[in-house]
Amino acid sequence: MSASTTHDLDGVGVWGGGVTGGLVAGIAMGLVLHFGGDQIELLGGLAVEPELAVGAGWAIHLMISIAFGLVFAAIVSQGWIQQQVTDFSDYVIAGLAFGAIIGLFAGGVVFPIAMERAGVAALPMPFLPVPGPGPTAELVSALVFGLGHLVYGLVLGTVFATINGIAPRGVRERVPVR
Repeated sequence: MSASTTHDLDGVGVWGGGVTGGLVAGIAMGLVLHFGGDQIELLGGLAVEPELAVGAGWAIHLMISIAFGLVFAAIVSQGWIQQQVTDFSDYVIAGLAFGAIIGLFAGGVVFPIAMERAGVAALPMPFLPVPGPGPTAELVSALVFGLGHLVYGLVLGTVFATINGIAPRGVRERVPVR
């Protein structure tokens, strides 16, 4: 990663960036999951009755998103990470990597355990728009899930950097940054 600029993160920026970045990224990811395959409803359906699934899914998803935003903030604010993550694009790349890692963990470990505990044998659930069980439905579901996590990471890294006053190179050249 490049070392074109240096910056100092303070506690307000780190934790504010984590909470705000996690919330905004959670909304962006939630929209992908909601409209891409009703996976927000699926998440809520694992926790509550089906008629409450959408609201519960959004509430659970946004709480998890904020928690992971704080985890991201804790990680990227470490001194040894700060030596590597020095400009806006580095934060975006770090966010994408973070989103990919949590997506793999959630999809490969957490989600299957939650499905098993809820008594769901296989996808698709009744919420998913792809008809019938089978590899096509599971592939579409996995692709939407993966895309959602990449969107989460992209938005998280972008918002975190912005809140901490780290602007993209083109903006830095045109607008004086304090």
